[in-house]
Amino acid sequence: MIAPRRRRLVLVGNGMAGIRTLEEILSRAPHDFAITVFGAEPHGNYNRIMLSPVLAGEKTFEAITTHPRSWYEENGIELIAGEAVVGIDRDAKTVTGALGATRPYDTLLLATGSNPVIIPLPGHKLSGVIGFRDIADVETMMAASKSGTHAVVIGGGLLGLEAANGLALNGMDTTVLHIMPTLMERQLDPVSAAMLKADLATRGIKVITEANTKAILGEDRVEGVTLADGTHLPADIVVMAAGVRPNIALAKEAGLACGRGIQVDDGMLTSDPAIYAVGECVEHRGAVFGLVAPLFEMAKIVADRVTRSADSDYTPAVTGTRLKVTGIDMFSAGDFIGDENTDDIVFRDASRGVHKRLVVRDDKLVGAVLYGDAQDSAWYFDHIRNETDISALRDTLVFGPAPGNDNAAPGIESLPDTAEICGCNGVSKGAILNAIGSFGLTTVDQVRSRTKASASCGSCTCQVEALLTHALGSAYDATPKVAAVCPCTTVGHDAVRQAILSQTLRTIPAVMRAMGWTTPDGCARCRPALNYYLVCAWPGEYRDDSRSRFVNERMHANIQKDGTYSVVPRMWGGVTSAAELRAIADVVDKHRIPTVKVTGGQRIDLLGVRKEQLPAVWGDLNAAGMVSGHAYGKALRTVKTCVGSEWCRFGTQDSTAMGIALEKMTWGSWTPHKTKMAVSGCPRNCAEATIKDFGVIATESGWDLYVGGNGGIKVRVTDLLAKVSTEADVLEYAAAFMQLYREEAWYLERTAPWVERVGIEYVRSRLSDPNGRLLVRDRFMKSQQHMQADPWAERAASADAHEFRALAAVA
Repeated sequence: MIAPRRRRLVLVGNGMAGIRTLEEILSRAPHDFAITVFGAEPHGNYNRIMLSPVLAGEKTFEAITTHPRSWYEENGIELIAGEAVVGIDRDAKTVTGALGATRPYDTLLLATGSNPVIIPLPGHKLSGVIGFRDIADVETMMAASKSGTHAVVIGGGLLGLEAANGLALNGMDTTVLHIMPTLMERQLDPVSAAMLKADLATRGIKVITEANTKAILGEDRVEGVTLADGTHLPADIVVMAAGVRPNIALAKEAGLACGRGIQVDDGMLTSDPAIYAVGECVEHRGAVFGLVAPLFEMAKIVADRVTRSADSDYTPAVTGTRLKVTGIDMFSAGDFIGDENTDDIVFRDASRGVHKRLVVRDDKLVGAVLYGDAQDSAWYFDHIRNETDISALRDTLVFGPAPGNDNAAPGIESLPDTAEICGCNGVSKGAILNAIGSFGLTTVDQVRSRTKASASCGSCTCQVEALLTHALGSAYDATPKVAAVCPCTTVGHDAVRQAILSQTLRTIPAVMRAMGWTTPDGCARCRPALNYYLVCAWPGEYRDDSRSRFVNERMHANIQKDGTYSVVPRMWGGVTSAAELRAIADVVDKHRIPTVKVTGGQRIDLLGVRKEQLPAVWGDLNAAGMVSGHAYGKALRTVKTCVGSEWCRFGTQDSTAMGIALEKMTWGSWTPHKTKMAVSGCPRNCAEATIKDFGVIATESGWDLYVGGNGGIKVRVTDLLAKVSTEADVLEYAAAFMQLYREEAWYLERTAPWVERVGIEYVRSRLSDPNGRLLVRDRFMKSQQHMQADPWAERAASADAHEFRALAAVA
């Protein structure tokens, strides 16, 4: 018997609404369709709601990718990425992509999303004027923050403020222009909008309301913005966040009925019986939609209809809004302005920055604005959606689900099972509790994976945690598990470091005794860590323990797979001389070193040195004035430079001299892990400063400082630390950053995961205050007096033969 042909389903649009629809379809009929997805962007699907945290440096693009290419492969879906659809032939039932790909369909699903409104001001087509809709826009903004100083955001709604926050966190002088008298007028009342404006000011974001933008200025690219009142603002980038319009061009060209959006009926069917539409491109009963919750509800309706599993209809529901700016807690829903037939219940605590406004009509809560304290948002939202009679709660309604409210216990347990916890994905309290009980879920990640609660904007994570606590009681431990230093102990790195200082522990055995080590002499994992922590805590006092060093550090060379070693002398900033090159050549000839290679850090590596040769090789190099490059050490490795303004026609500062100064200041410093630096003489960044632990990029006005970068298997681009004017500033910040990293990171933790763990805002806050920065810098310089005169550094420099023979015996 021949199996029936699977129906051909083509999805145009690889965004959140379209892919959610496919998930719903696959859950109902996993084998009924041969699916093709066209996406204009060259990636799998990602969570656009989380673009703001990516711009703010709080998440990576990988972290917000919800459907990698492997998901499409696992589900038998053909993904045509990087090719927008340019034509629909409704008679032939085919779609055609911009690069020529043509696919037939039985059912076509349009999820073309929306386009940012680009106000047609003079200059709006200049390079540097962008919207804020996709990851490419985020990358453009981040690139602008590395080469420019001033940003202007036109539009003070949700997207505009999130863009402004991200640009400010990337170090740009950011101004928001909003034509209305108050910010977020569709989500906030005037009082909460004023509080938001004040909060943004503390973050360095300037807001100009009632701002009528006259023109964007510039020749080839944007240089500034002029307002109607004559105000001039410099700008290296202008972000248009003045709203979005449904993307209906393709549907309109195909002859589908369109108004503001692609017109659909209650089953999300267009004017063509073979074509459905979903998402921001849709117009349903005269309304268009921009929040994710209604889009995901549409996805369920389409899936029911396409799989013929139900004749469900789409009914718009009340939605809630949150601003994704870390540290600002706000929520609004429903009719929060009211009219002559409504009553306002208002609570305000100015000292705490809290404002609540509840709007009541006919003993029903119809709207709410919560600013500064939105922890009860789900409780209020449930009353709004269910049109609850709140007459019995009215006296205490503004205080939330407090004990004084009839039939209401404190906390999330007072909510009915129907209460919506995750507005983005429409997940109720009952669904989460059922999943916890049915599948034995014990973590937020497990709940997220099973139910999608907290998987979109993440604002309901605390409520999911509360439900886990409610369901599991004492069995749920929300405390992050502390990584033990090693199997010899249950104690974490931070606790060890704190005990060394607070209890004045000055030897490895003393630490082990004080912290209850189960193995008397420790192991190969904990001894190097404890040795480092003691070196860092007591510079000049603690005697470095050679037994607690890895073999490379004991031998001052990198062991290779054949048992030989590589020797790397230091070359300051990658600069060398004829004398140094002759000395290296003589060493190579004299000791018959088989391989000589230039490293990626602009040094020369001598490979194939036998263990017994190490003392003599180092002795000859030292005689020529060359010291160890610490290529083996948990220490500063290299400072990579370009030739900068001295030779390059694009160079703006002397990057070579800056690199040499950095290296001479920081070499010999033991750190939690290897560290690398780079200095580029202009924003072209030839020295690859943006993937180094500490990177410096010269600009016309000074230097931009970046931290937390990493190459290798997991590449991490740096975060902007500061913009400074002088060479002295660069050295001061570098020393302070290195010392903060030395004092607070865990052993074998690179700067990249350390910065991700503590947050770039924490690092900036510790180093932004000049007095505090100088104190940290001074601790580094004091430590360096001992480090660069430390016996280990001296050994690397002098290469005493007896010392090396002893070390070789230990090894």
